Amino acid sequence: MPMPSPIDLQHRGPVAWLALARPEVHNAFDAGLIAALNAALDALATDDGVRALVLTGQGSTFSAGADLHWMRGMAKASEAENLADSLELARLMRTLNFFPKPTLARVNGSAYGGGVGLVACCDIAIGVEGAKFSLSEAKLGLVPAVISPYVIAAIGARQARKLFQTAEVFEAPEAARIGLLHRCVPAGELDEAIDRELHWLGKGGPIAQAEAKTLALRIGGMTREDAERIDTENARRIARLRVSPEGQEGLAAFLDKRPARWVNP
Repeated sequence: MPMPSPIDLQHRGPVAWLALARPEVHNAFDAGLIAALNAALDALATDDGVRALVLTGQGSTFSAGADLHWMRGMAKASEAENLADSLELARLMRTLNFFPKPTLARVNGSAYGGGVGLVACCDIAIGVEGAKFSLSEAKLGLVPAVISPYVIAAIGARQARKLFQTAEVFEAPEAARIGLLHRCVPAGELDEAIDRELHWLGKGGPIAQAEAKTLALRIGGMTREDAERIDTENARRIARLRVSPEGQEGLAAFLDKRPARWVNP
């Protein structure tokens, strides 16, 4: 029996709706989901029938970040294996960030770790009022390395310095205040808010919109070439930390559901 797809792709007129389809694990990342998202984005980027992309999650969560079984594999993997794994996640973030058509994050619920990265990589992000967010890697003795360029571009270095270190949970209104979300709305109004953005996007010329995105990114200091170089450096950083004593202790503590040794009693 074939395994169910980790994504769900629907075409609604000129808009592609791409959903993370692992609701049983809160749309957590693993190698299969990352590969499926990369393949879908590559295909959609060259599909002339697609004018815009909506990214969302199935169920009540946008994405909980790393999958538990995937994290168990990280803890046992070599630095070289962790590097290869991190480079694939970096490619996903980079591909979404530089996707040549308008992208909208329909944040239907909470987003943690890499899920925050996906939100930051989209051009427009609208979330439900009850959503919670966290850049939680420091609790595991790790850092949000791969997603960092995109999150910092969204919220700024000042907020990132705080949230990367505290790993605290923050709510949708705060996410909107710092720039991760453009708006937060009641859950019952989420689709109406997305439709409103699609309405305005539908009035723009597709070539002009692609150029406008490139312009905004370039003037903001981000090019695909620079991003690829930085992503490689960051993938090396996280691979090194995953196999370090602190990273190993953090991952082990998380998997064993106990406090890490550095946590104050």
